[in-house]
Amino acid sequence: MLLSKRYQFLFVHIAKTGGTSVRKALQRYRWRDPHYLPQWIASKMSGMTGHTVGIKLPRHCKAITAQEMLPREFYDGLFKFAFVRNPWDLQVSSYHHIKRDPPQLLDGDETFADFLYRKLDPARPWQYHIDTSITPQIHYVTDHSGQQIVDFIGRYESLQSDFDSCCARIGIPSTELPHRRKATDRREYRSYYDDATRALVGEHFAADITAFGYEF
Repeated sequence: MLLSKRYQFLFVHIAKTGGTSVRKALQRYRWRDPHYLPQWIASKMSGMTGHTVGIKLPRHCKAITAQEMLPREFYDGLFKFAFVRNPWDLQVSSYHHIKRDPPQLLDGDETFADFLYRKLDPARPWQYHIDTSITPQIHYVTDHSGQQIVDFIGRYESLQSDFDSCCARIGIPSTELPHRRKATDRREYRSYYDDATRALVGEHFAADITAFGYEF
């Protein structure tokens, strides 16, 4: 999550949706914000304590977290935006990300199907890297009653043009997004699935598929 009081925006960073590139493009504006220094100090203190103290907005927290932590009139005055991604494509991206860092979670030779069945097994122990992209994306942009509480939801599939729209709304120049954390060994996402794994993702992320109109 990225908050700027000076530029009046809140970026809700959903994992594996191009958010690292968006954060990189907005980095220069963070340091121009006079309120960023205390946020930076709080972030460092949080890291030093193993994130056991609630003094920062976590990187991948939901909009409802910010709504509950910030004064309501301040939250309502921000331009709040996020990006979402086709759930089948997102899970392939998650798989390749973990293959790069930290690969030991895949035991070196775990197939995508093995990874997916283990990831979506409700009985397994919680693991941060595997679980960061397991929550339906719709939960990041809605409140507890299911009402949308962000102003703009862009798509990974049209990331640059949607980011340009956000820049215009914020009032900053548009910039070309860098492609961060790009996998060099992945294929087109549909080739990773069989009927069973396709249905598995379709069932788990049914809310996203319905809300955002995604198809396999």
